[in-house]
Amino acid sequence: MDVLALARWQFAITTVYHFILVPLTIGLAPLVAGMQTAWVVTKNERWLRLTKFFGKLLLINFALGVATGIVQEFQFGMTWSEYSRFVGDVFGAPLAMEALAAFFIESTFLGLWIFGWDRLSKKVHLACAWLFALATNLSALFILSANSWMQHPVGTTYNPETGRAEMESIGAVLGNNTLWAAFPHTVTASFLLSGTFMCGIATWWMVRLVRSKKPELVALARDTYRPAVVLGAVVMLISGVGVIISGDAQGKIMYEQQPGKMSAAEALCDSTEGAAFSILTIGPLNPTCDQLTRVIEVPGLASFLGTGHFSGPDSLLPGVNDVQQDMADKFGATNEAGETISYTPPLGISYWSFRLMIGLAVFSAALAVWSLWATRKGRLSDSKWLSKLAVIAIPMPFLACSFGWIFTEIGRQPWVVAPNPSGIDEVRLLTERGVSTAVPAGVVLTSMIVFTVVYAVLGVIWYRLLHRYAIEGVPQVYDESPEARDADGDDADRPLSFAY
Repeated sequence: MDVLALARWQFAITTVYHFILVPLTIGLAPLVAGMQTAWVVTKNERWLRLTKFFGKLLLINFALGVATGIVQEFQFGMTWSEYSRFVGDVFGAPLAMEALAAFFIESTFLGLWIFGWDRLSKKVHLACAWLFALATNLSALFILSANSWMQHPVGTTYNPETGRAEMESIGAVLGNNTLWAAFPHTVTASFLLSGTFMCGIATWWMVRLVRSKKPELVALARDTYRPAVVLGAVVMLISGVGVIISGDAQGKIMYEQQPGKMSAAEALCDSTEGAAFSILTIGPLNPTCDQLTRVIEVPGLASFLGTGHFSGPDSLLPGVNDVQQDMADKFGATNEAGETISYTPPLGISYWSFRLMIGLAVFSAALAVWSLWATRKGRLSDSKWLSKLAVIAIPMPFLACSFGWIFTEIGRQPWVVAPNPSGIDEVRLLTERGVSTAVPAGVVLTSMIVFTVVYAVLGVIWYRLLHRYAIEGVPQVYDESPEARDADGDDADRPLSFAY
């Protein structure tokens, strides 16, 4: 492989792995803060148990996310130095804001939350949980602002003397309409994932305890795990609606800014009015636009996703052939080496990742509906099939989010900075021109192998830790706050917070 292919594989491997962890932190942090709020307000011990149970899982995920995220920014300088040189004046600003503001707030208040159970008052400790959750989502906002600028550069001019994009307005970058379509979609998807994670684990425990038929365990299922099942299911349903609404808005903005991405999602050859959305197709995994046999289609749906119209002239969805010709006319048909530039995203990855992103969410929907029905009016469930669905459903939104991120990035190709259709002259960069020219292929191959092995080890650690503490169940707890200690006067005989 050449340097470009190796650099792309390395960045894809590390980014996809890191993004597996990110949505759980974004969504679970507010849910943990919400459960702690319920404990502070109601003084019901079940919410304290659930806070500490899911809080421990959150900490494991956050720690691994930080470890894998640090590598991302190093790669910009190591294997993508030409990209960094071109966009550094713009791209560096939101990344610096994320590191200096959001991440410092995250780490500071997370530390206070971890070590402040017996040192801070209940309200101050609760405020730390909410500030951590807020900073986590603020961090996502800044990262997405940088990525959204790559999808739709705004607030920028091109300096022909330096050959670099230069920022004119940070307000325009942070106000990018691409950002404000991507951010709600990412956050609602993160809540869908986190709701599935919470409901899946709690459902498995509920069924297990009820099937034991021991009165004290059945009581634990009713008192502690059933509320978590209901909370997770409700979060799934609400966030699922948010994913649909925000995804629809994002699709229409994507059609305006990157029509080739929308066409690649359907592998549409030629411009079509009322283009159908294929649900079942037969063809190769990496097809050309005319190699798919569409077996089941929804008429007009692909056009609606892009244009908001099912039929008529306003529903015209451009085909990849027309997009290729249009891009070649605007930006040139060949590169410096005289090779033809393909302005068509990889169709196989774009087509299937789009469908997997949508299709895998069905498991979360099924779990939400079934678990709510099974726990209606105070009921408990001992259905082993519900338990199996819960276990199967847990990883599905992780995969769905990853495929959504893959579609977002692959569908932008061959651009690493896509041209703004409104016309910011020269603020665009082909992926092939962003790779480092001074780093030999052997160095990139070596680092890719090392990163892959290290990330695989971290992945095993992540799974083993989450699995270990998830199957241990909720802890016995007591109120460690200074107010409770002052009221009792002595806590020497109390069990440890995480003793069982």
